Amino acid sequence: METGKVSQEQNLKREDSQQSQGVPRRKIVNLLLGGGLLTTLGSILVPLINFIIPPKVQEAAQNSVVAAKVGELPLNSGKIFRFGSKPGILVHTQNDEYVAFSAICTHLDCTVQYRQDFKHIWCACHNGHFDLTGKNISGPPPRPLEAYKVDIREEDIVVSRSA
Repeated sequence: METGKVSQEQNLKREDSQQSQGVPRRKIVNLLLGGGLLTTLGSILVPLINFIIPPKVQEAAQNSVVAAKVGELPLNSGKIFRFGSKPGILVHTQNDEYVAFSAICTHLDCTVQYRQDFKHIWCACHNGHFDLTGKNISGPPPRPLEAYKVDIREEDIVVSRSA
């Protein structure tokens, strides 16, 4: 019996000495696995968050742009052009005048177009109508289109923001 007691005491002493030597292997493995899991999760979430919330890009302050050349647009027609990062619309009226507006509908930011049959600007998204002064005349748009100033310089039709 004494040999059984002695062997039990020796086993307990061995376990105590193994535990007192340092961190058990299981804790080290758990730390490594947890760190790997956190790193993997971070490498997935960071690009996902950057995609959902893109960085703010500052738009260059562009106050005027050449929208078309004289003679490019026939009477009673319109043309979409780029004004910075947003579209604009240039209309050559039946009275041989040029008018320009922001081509973004004030209802849901759809791009408007000129309809020759209606002789006014039309938004296809929800059937919004604007006259040739930019005023909303029908449909859901709550405000008029932003008007731009049109100048003819030699052969260029230059559109500028109203100051």
